[in-house]
Order: sequence, then C-alpha cells, then structure tokens
Amino acid sequence: MSENMIMSILKDAIYTGLLTAGPILAVSVVVGLIVSIFQATTQIQEQTLTFVPKIIAAAVVGLIVGPWMLHKVVSFTQRIFEQIANITH
Repeated sequence: MSENMIMSILKDAIYTGLLTAGPILAVSVVVGLIVSIFQATTQIQEQTLTFVPKIIAAAVVGLIVGPWMLHKVVSFTQRIFEQIANITH
C-alpha cells in the first residue's frame, strides 16, 4: 500500500464525512442562530428553548436527507472494500 493510496483513502473518508454531516450541521446552526436572535429580542433565557428546535430540525433533515446520506456512506464503503480486494503485496 503506497502513501498516495493512503492519502487518497483519508481524503475520501474526510470528504464523505463532511458531506454526510453537512446538511444536519448547517440546519442546526441556522436554527440555533434564529432561536438566539429570538431569545435576544424577547429576553427569554430559557435553556430548553435552544435545544428542542435544533433537535426537531435535525430529525426532520435526517428523515429527508437520510437516504442520500446512506447512499454516500454505502458507496464509500464499497470503494474501500474494492481497494482492499485490489491490494497486492
């Protein structure tokens, strides 16, 4: 196994991880920002108010984008297994 192959696998793993985590993280950040602005405007400092909308938004995005995320992870896993099968000493 060469250094280029290892770097390629690591690059692909990081890219796949960022790609699959990105939608949920982005929505959570946006919802958190909106809730923070709402709290600052109304001066409501309830701690549970920040978590519940983010959890609900993340769950909804997970349900909507879940099949695409699963496809990306399965595709990455298949590529890794193909590379493992093609390794020669």
